[in-house]
Amino acid sequence: MSDKPISGPDFAKGDGLLPAIAQDAATGEVLMMAYMNAESYAETLSTGRAVYFSRSRNKLWRKGEESGNVQQVESVWLDCDADTILLKVRQIGDAACHTGYRSCFFSKVTPQGVETVGVKIFDPKEVYKK
Repeated sequence: MSDKPISGPDFAKGDGLLPAIAQDAATGEVLMMAYMNAESYAETLSTGRAVYFSRSRNKLWRKGEESGNVQQVESVWLDCDADTILLKVRQIGDAACHTGYRSCFFSKVTPQGVETVGVKIFDPKEVYKK
């Protein structure tokens, strides 16, 4: 083990993509998990707005570019191995999830099965008209 200080995310891990967790800076609520590459991380730091890497579209995903539900980054944290990024954000717009919920974590596993506990804020068919 090394006590060497962390200089930034280790994008050599995870084939250049690291998990990035967005957490509401005021409430601590976990809003979503996505991925970042070096380019999205650098843009996030330079603009103060959350930018992720979309694996399905294979390109940068500027959070809120279609929905208007952007994330202003209050602070950036790294885990002890520098292979997970935590963004503490101010969610602008009520929903962080592309399915219309405030948080992507709206499904709770119970002994009876999976239960939806979140309230849908918007209809994705209306927001993402393609």
